[in-house]
Amino acid sequence: MTGDNRQSGRLRVVNTTRSAVLATQLEIAGSNAARRKGLLGRLMLAEGEGLWIVPCESVHPFVMRCPIDLVYLDRKHRIRKVRHAVRAWRVSACLTAHSVLELPAGVAQATGTRRGDVLEFAPAEEVHMV
Repeated sequence: MTGDNRQSGRLRVVNTTRSAVLATQLEIAGSNAARRKGLLGRLMLAEGEGLWIVPCESVHPFVMRCPIDLVYLDRKHRIRKVRHAVRAWRVSACLTAHSVLELPAGVAQATGTRRGDVLEFAPAEEVHMV
């Protein structure tokens, strides 16, 4: 998926720099209401799940019940910042970001994901081995 195509449905996101799958069931929060809601009401993110908030440069997981990884991206899907296992009642921002991925805690570390890596998004049905 190129650009900021915010089509409905779930996505698969791959860190092409590390040849690692970050999520297989990524939801998109592209509307104002969806961005405001974020992960509110969720007890946790299961393995393979995540939320891509577009546009977004800061998050505040005040009432999250479990920590999450935050991966901030620029418009070309290059990682600008990674925050590991962010807990509730914290604020995180990256003023150079255009969007942010919210992933289960530990995904970024387990995949070696770091600043400068490039991500690729595709419909979840399209399965490509990296």
